[in-house]
Amino acid sequence: MRCCVPTGPTEVVVTNWTLVTVTYNSAAQLREAWTRADIGDARWIVVDNASYDDSVDVAESLGAEVLRLPRNVGFSAANNVALAEVTTSWVAFVNPDLTVRSPADLDRLAAVSLANGGAIVAPQLLNTDGSEQPNGRGLPYLLDKIAHRGLRLPGSRVHDYARTGLTCPTFVAWVIGAAVAGPTDVVRRLGGWDERYFVYYEDHDLGLRAWASGVPVVLDPVVRWVHAWQRATVRPSLAAWRNELRSARRFFAAYRWLVGPRHRARTFDACAELRWSSARPPGSPGVSLRG
Repeated sequence: MRCCVPTGPTEVVVTNWTLVTVTYNSAAQLREAWTRADIGDARWIVVDNASYDDSVDVAESLGAEVLRLPRNVGFSAANNVALAEVTTSWVAFVNPDLTVRSPADLDRLAAVSLANGGAIVAPQLLNTDGSEQPNGRGLPYLLDKIAHRGLRLPGSRVHDYARTGLTCPTFVAWVIGAAVAGPTDVVRRLGGWDERYFVYYEDHDLGLRAWASGVPVVLDPVVRWVHAWQRATVRPSLAAWRNELRSARRFFAAYRWLVGPRHRARTFDACAELRWSSARPPGSPGVSLRG
């Protein structure tokens, strides 16, 4: 079940954006993706996690304000370093391998967010061949996540977890961290990114915390950005898999109800219960996504 949500007035113009990018040996991705980007007058902050390539030089040559960290503190903590420096009303966290298409896209995301009570918003991400990535996700039940990696188990419903083909702004449980945007004050009120997640699952957690705080999460398929998707765990990498497993243990320990089968009797918000259906309107009582 899919449900279109409000998009806001088309004449809304917002120019006070800050874009945040975390780099770690990302020079090649920056050259490929950000040479083609058009962010208008937006401020671009790059937080470099002690890269040993020329990420800093490349970012500065492309117009970024670079914050150099003495060590790799992880994706979440680096995002929060930049969040503390943001002075604009709107902030977007965007990966080094992602291309922001135009300032009009940022205006559109702001309009959709405002129309939904200050929602967390994301564009539809595309592969380099133009096909859609399933970056708007349903509730991350463990069974569905395993099925999404290729191992189908009884009770899994991967088609509900990772969908493409949306035609209008739609409520989702969470969006992948390659592109996450929203009002700066809302992101700060949520506590920013949970630094206990070095990398992986921090985006799951942010989405569920947003819903639990009464903040919707919306994917807008009208805004379409290319994302090269340099996910380390699709390649043999012991360190990457170790980081993912560590984050998975932390996440599912915090959200234990996602480990077992779906409990239809739980009093979830309508979005959590029906995945792609409508959620409570802004101002309605908050819900507990922890069950």
